[in-house]
Amino acid sequence: MKIFQQGKTEIEALGKCAVVSSGGIAAFVIADLHIGYEEALNKQGMLIQRFQFREMMKGIDKALSAIALQKKKIDIAIIAGDLKHEFGTISEQEWREALSVIDFLSKKIGRVVLIKGNHDKILGPIAGRRGVEIKESMKIGDVLIIHGERLPKRDELSGIKNILMGHEHPAVSIREGIRAELFKCFLIGRWKGFNLIVVPSFSTLTEGTDVLKGELLSPLLKG
Repeated sequence: MKIFQQGKTEIEALGKCAVVSSGGIAAFVIADLHIGYEEALNKQGMLIQRFQFREMMKGIDKALSAIALQKKKIDIAIIAGDLKHEFGTISEQEWREALSVIDFLSKKIGRVVLIKGNHDKILGPIAGRRGVEIKESMKIGDVLIIHGERLPKRDELSGIKNILMGHEHPAVSIREGIRAELFKCFLIGRWKGFNLIVVPSFSTLTEGTDVLKGELLSPLLKG
């Protein structure tokens, strides 16, 4: 579903994924996978089933299959921050599953770029194992792709009209009677004259934060 268009720049939503087309380049974008979250919870004494990786891979494959049906060529895969969950270490689960995601995207698309998120303090060893790039941000035509935990730098905004980010884990609550359910969503708005698009978290363990009720995290959404 096309959620944004301005001139020759288009952004399409496929589940929790985004396809950004601008400047003659098409990018497949996901954010906030938080691989390793189950292991972190287990260490805290919370025993949960480890299903997230399987569900995430199904989601990526389903989105890429839909793109293939459109006969659209994707030039680059971008993980827009928080590929992994642990701050100060790389857990066994993070090693195994992060490399599997990178391998799958490399096989299906080719070039893979990792945008550094606030949870990605130790990402270099994983990227180095597969020879993929780590960047603070990425420009696709007139779209700046960042994680969203910080404000963009002046040089990052040169030639930019649109900003796409993760970090916020946006969701909305829909109520029917006494029952309320939280659904992941995309956000579209403005920040200091730029169009702003926020993608939902790709993690399947949490639905995110109700952006209509909860306190917003990103400085781009605070004003």
